[in-house]
Amino acid sequence: MIFMEFEKPLESLYDQLDKIKKIAEDGSLDMSSQIKELELRINNKQKEIYENLTGWQRVQLSRHPDRPYTQYYITQICSKFIELHGDRYVKDDKAIVGGIAEIEGQSVVILGHQKGTTTKLRQYRNFGMANPDGYRKALRLMKLAEKFGLPVITLIDTPGAYPGIEAEERGQAEAIARNLFEMAQLKVPIICYIIGEGASGGALGIGVGDRVFMLENTWYSVISPESCSSILWRSWDFKEKAAEALKLTATDMKGFGIVDGIVKEPIGGAHNNPEAMAQSLKKHILENLAEISKLSPDERINLRIEKYDQMGRFKETEMPTN
Repeated sequence: MIFMEFEKPLESLYDQLDKIKKIAEDGSLDMSSQIKELELRINNKQKEIYENLTGWQRVQLSRHPDRPYTQYYITQICSKFIELHGDRYVKDDKAIVGGIAEIEGQSVVILGHQKGTTTKLRQYRNFGMANPDGYRKALRLMKLAEKFGLPVITLIDTPGAYPGIEAEERGQAEAIARNLFEMAQLKVPIICYIIGEGASGGALGIGVGDRVFMLENTWYSVISPESCSSILWRSWDFKEKAAEALKLTATDMKGFGIVDGIVKEPIGGAHNNPEAMAQSLKKHILENLAEISKLSPDERINLRIEKYDQMGRFKETEMPTN
C-alpha cells in the first residue's frame, strides 16, 4: 500500500497487522483477538483522519497512484464497450478514451480523461492532458450519441489541457470553447463526473452537463494549488494555503452550486476499494439517467442553459462620490 504523508499513523498500524497475520499463518498460535483489535484501531483511525481532511489532503488523494481511472470504471461498469478512435482531423489523442457502451442494458456513449498506471503509460497518455484532437474526438463521439439518441457519460480527471506550442497551434482554446457551445445544446442527456482532478478548461472541455457530480476526494478549480502558489508567492511552498483559499473541494463546489452532488467514496478513498467505488458509481449513473431521461430534449437544454446562467454571484456597488 502507498500512504500519503497524512496517512502515516495508519502505516504503522498496517505494519503491525501484517506481522501478526504472518505469525498466525506460520505458527499454530491463535491471534484472532489481536487481529480483531488492530482492525478496530485501524477503522477508528481511518474515520478520524478522513472525516477531517483539508483541501490539500483531498488534492493528494485525487492524485493517488492507485486511484482508479476512466478505463477501470468503463471495464467495471459496462458489460459491453467498443472504443472509438480519432478526431477525423489530425490524430487519435490517447489522453481521452471513449466509445459506445452498455450499462445494465442501457446503451450510452462514455468518455473521459485517461492517465497511465505506469511511467511508460503516463507518457503515452500524456498524463491525462488532452490536446485539441482529444476534445474534437470527444465532440465527435457526443455528436454520434446525439445522432443515435444515446445518453452521454463523461469522466473527468485531468491536471489541465495540454499547454504545448503544438496544442496552441492546432487551436486548443477553440476546441474547448466549441465543446462548451455544443454540449450546452446537445439533445441527449449528459451526466459528468469528476473522478480525480478537475483542472481549468481541461476539465470544462467535457464538463458541461445536465448534472455534474464530484467524487468525494476530488477537486475542481480554475488552477491547481501549486500553480496558484507559484503565481501569488513565487514558490510552491504555499500550496496548502492556496488549496484552502481556492475552495476547490467537492463540498465547496456543492455549496457554490457549481456541481449538483457528491458521490461518497469508500473510507480511505476510491483507491482503497475500487470495486465498491465502481459499483457505487454505476448505481449513481443509472439512477440519474432514469430521472433525466424523463425530460424532453427541449426541457433538458433549457434547464442546462439556465443552470449555467445562474453560476457565479456578484454585487454591484456605486463608487463613492467626494
